[in-house]
Order: sequence, then structure tokens, then C-alpha cells
Amino acid sequence: MSSLDPSGTFTLGDRKVKRLGYGAMQLSGPGVFGPPKDHDAALAVLREAVESGVDHIDTSDFYGPHVTNTLIREALHPYSEDLVIVTKVGARRGADKSWIPAFSREELTSAIHDNLRNLGLDVIDVVNLRLMFSVHGPAEGSLEAPLTVLADLQRQGLIRHIGLSNATATQIAEGRGIAKIVCVQNQYNLAHRDDDALIGDLARDGIAYVPFFPLGGFSPLQSSTLSDVATRLDATPMQVALAWLLRRSPNILLIPGTSSVGHLRENLAAAELVLPDAAVRELDQVGSITA
Repeated sequence: MSSLDPSGTFTLGDRKVKRLGYGAMQLSGPGVFGPPKDHDAALAVLREAVESGVDHIDTSDFYGPHVTNTLIREALHPYSEDLVIVTKVGARRGADKSWIPAFSREELTSAIHDNLRNLGLDVIDVVNLRLMFSVHGPAEGSLEAPLTVLADLQRQGLIRHIGLSNATATQIAEGRGIAKIVCVQNQYNLAHRDDDALIGDLARDGIAYVPFFPLGGFSPLQSSTLSDVATRLDATPMQVALAWLLRRSPNILLIPGTSSVGHLRENLAAAELVLPDAAVRELDQVGSITA
């Protein structure tokens, strides 16, 4: 099987990775809670991703909880030397499927050890601190205390690199004064472009930007525009959205998630999709379209 070539590579921490990776969140049950409906299908997606050339996987032990990491270990352990696993800490799940901040030293330390155990690792390549001042999006608040805990665990040799998730520009600046930040993971797509300036700032400093929800929160008119472009290019809307993100900036790394091998293959094919300049100009305007 040929390896994908998603518009080059970018350095994540100290490792060069292909720009199109895989996000494991959807492998757990509905609401990112409980086991998958089809255990064997989940394993097949993970194996297909790696066999297709994906060399970085995004996960968290609070997906499930403990579900996606145990699936990754079952499907892929012992891991290929070129596979980078990125996880995140800073939240825990309630019995009602709620997302609860988990910022104390004890909670963060326990989360790191849970990730290590369930993934079958001695050290985690990258750990993102998921900020939980608001569950629904970035909100200001000091990250000094929790990030200092991760920096301590990094010095102990349990973490290679540290990133931030759901962070504002102010928090990223604060974080960079405490630890070296190698990536930022925020919501960003054609329709939600609050981080336009931030992406450029991070690119200049060699920091990866990892957008999530590539099709999340589109209005009907915005979705219609994307679908029209996709139809003209004989592609899916997701493929077009991913191809636009790959073209948007060289420091963008993508982690589209799916629980279907078929959809995985469609997503990976976005690396080969060439967007004509006219289509890019049309897509660039999606964010300004009002419903």
C-alpha cells in the first residue's frame, strides 16, 4: 500500500510528521463515552490508518474514559518507531457523560500514569493540557498551576513535549513562559476562523497548530457553499475542508477522526486533492457568510 503524502511534513516536538494524522476520539461510544459499537471495526480503522502512512495519532484517556487508549494499544502495540502518539489531560468524565475540569496536581499526575499504562508506554511523545475554563471554547484563566505540574512530569521523563488545547493567545504566551510549547489544538475551520492571526504567529515560531472540528458549526448557507465546491471537484465536503486547511498554513497538522475504514480512506485522500485558486477564494469567504 502506498504511503500518503499530505503536502509535506512539519516538526512536532523533535519529530517530523506527515501533516495528515488521525484523531481517535470517535472510536469510543456515543458522546465519547463507553465502548465502541463494533470493537473489531475500531481496531481495523487504527491499523488501516498506520498502514496507509499516518504517523501521528491524537487521543486521550478521558475518551471513553480509557477506551480509545486501550484500543490503540490492542491494535498497534508494539508501536512503530515512527509513530507519534499525542494525548491530552485536564479533564475527567462524570457518570452522566459530563466533562469536568481536572487541574489539580493529583488529577494531572494520575492522568499521565493512566495514559502511560493504557497505551503501554514508558514516555508520552506529546501531552496537551486541555484548558477547561469553559467547556465550549477558549476562556481566559491562568494555566500556571496545571502547566507547572506537566513541566515537572516532563523533567521526570514521563513526557517528551507539551502542548495546549482550547487556549487563548494570552494563555499561550503565559504557557510559553513556563514550558516549551510545541503545538496548540483549537477549534478552527472554514467557518470558525478566530485563530487566523494566531496561526501565523505560531508558524513563525515553528509551533504546530492542530485544528479540530473541520466541519463543526457550519450554518446551512456555509455548508451549501462548501458542498457546491465539493461537487464541482468531485470530492466530499470533508475532503475539501481538509484540503483547504492543509493549504491554509504549513504548520497546520490535521487529525480528522472517524470510526469507519471507508471514511478514513476518504479523509486521507484529501492529501491528494488540489484546490484551484478560484475554489480557494470562494472557500476563504465561507466564514463571512451569514445564515
